[in-house]
Amino acid sequence: MKNKKYIKGFLEDIVLHLINEQDEMYGYEITKKVQNLTKGAIAVSEGALYPILHKLENEKKLTATFKKVDGRTRKYYTITPEGGKTVASSSTELIDFFSGMQQIFNLKPVVK
Repeated sequence: MKNKKYIKGFLEDIVLHLINEQDEMYGYEITKKVQNLTKGAIAVSEGALYPILHKLENEKKLTATFKKVDGRTRKYYTITPEGGKTVASSSTELIDFFSGMQQIFNLKPVVK
């Protein structure tokens, strides 16, 4: 995405949602999942991602465990009950927000 201001406000929600769906994920995996799901339209840099992961861990919305995979140690994040509550409430808030944005901008689906 060329304009990073849009992604910045949604990054926490994106991270929590993806980890909630996958049960556990590590940082690089999250960046690749976002890129794949959006067909490259949204790219999350590791420099933006890791502060969010640490913040969510400090807020007790995520827990982390280290696992050795193929000789490398990775930090896997899982969602906590508190994080699960945030996912549920943010989903409703996002639907309302995007509905409002659609009304303001009269957005039409793009057919490619």
